[in-house]
Amino acid sequence: MVDVAIVGAPGYAGAELTRLVVGHPALRLALLTSASEAGTAVGDVYPALAPFTDAVYVAPDVERIASAATLAFLAVPHTAAMALVPPLLEAGLTVIDVSADFRLADAAVYQAWYGVAHACPDLLAEAVYGLPELDRSALPGARLVACPGCYPTATVLAAAPALEAGLADPARVIVDAKSGVSGAGRTPSAATHLPAVGESVTAYKVTSHRHTPEIAQALSCATGAQVGVVFSPHLVPMSRGLLSTCYLALAAPLAAEEAVDAYRERYAGEPFVTVHPAGRMPSTAEVRGSNRAHIGIAVDAASRTLVVSCAIDNLVKGASGQAVQCANLVLGCDETAGLDHPVPVV
Repeated sequence: MVDVAIVGAPGYAGAELTRLVVGHPALRLALLTSASEAGTAVGDVYPALAPFTDAVYVAPDVERIASAATLAFLAVPHTAAMALVPPLLEAGLTVIDVSADFRLADAAVYQAWYGVAHACPDLLAEAVYGLPELDRSALPGARLVACPGCYPTATVLAAAPALEAGLADPARVIVDAKSGVSGAGRTPSAATHLPAVGESVTAYKVTSHRHTPEIAQALSCATGAQVGVVFSPHLVPMSRGLLSTCYLALAAPLAAEEAVDAYRERYAGEPFVTVHPAGRMPSTAEVRGSNRAHIGIAVDAASRTLVVSCAIDNLVKGASGQAVQCANLVLGCDETAGLDHPVPVV
């Protein structure tokens, strides 16, 4: 068993990590940290977890984390991971970072989009981008994994196969994405409490969302060409789930069935990706609570546009489940360990 620490454990991503780790056959929950909930039992914050762990949150301390665990999941806000990663690596831990701090390869791009200078730019080259379906080759044995954001996960899974195969023009990918409110985190705000989001759909940070350069970077790396991204995120009145729909200009006429065949060939053998038949689009309900990504494809022949939608659970495949999937690969476990279970059907 591998002893695991979850740093920032009471947040939604941390709570989902707790749920997944306590049910994992090869991971053992060794430490849960929280500055705000230190001394509080997990079951008092999340009663649903009470039957599975009697753990108590403790104050975050690098030495304590290093003495208790060999692998640390960081479920912390951006900028916080930069202070934690260097000492944890120096102590010999494997770090799976669910935050944004090590996703971008260029420190200047990070500073431009996040508004702060990167504290340890030397580690950016070492960090492995943790989207296994894009490239899992560097994950086994990695010391530092940067898990993708939820929007980039669904968007890259939707757009990459068409761009990799030369089916679509990389000059401009238009992305219309919608996320449940849990993507904004556990701390309530005026924009995310029920009266603000109920019975309303809101576009926000259009063309300025921080996931934009991450999407462009991942797609450009996958295709070997510079990919232009127009990204419009939306907040929808549901607790969890994310649907990203990508519009790509076809390089040549293509039937929807041919596109489906190309996507199924690209994702053949991927344990968590399902490509639906042509014309059948996915819903967030069918992946709720799971590490799955479901993809639907349609072609508008008149405008020669490929339309691809990908549905994921933003807290699982978009965060904590993907972190566990990456940990499985890093540690040499079965990639599906702790993650391969059906979802509720209603």
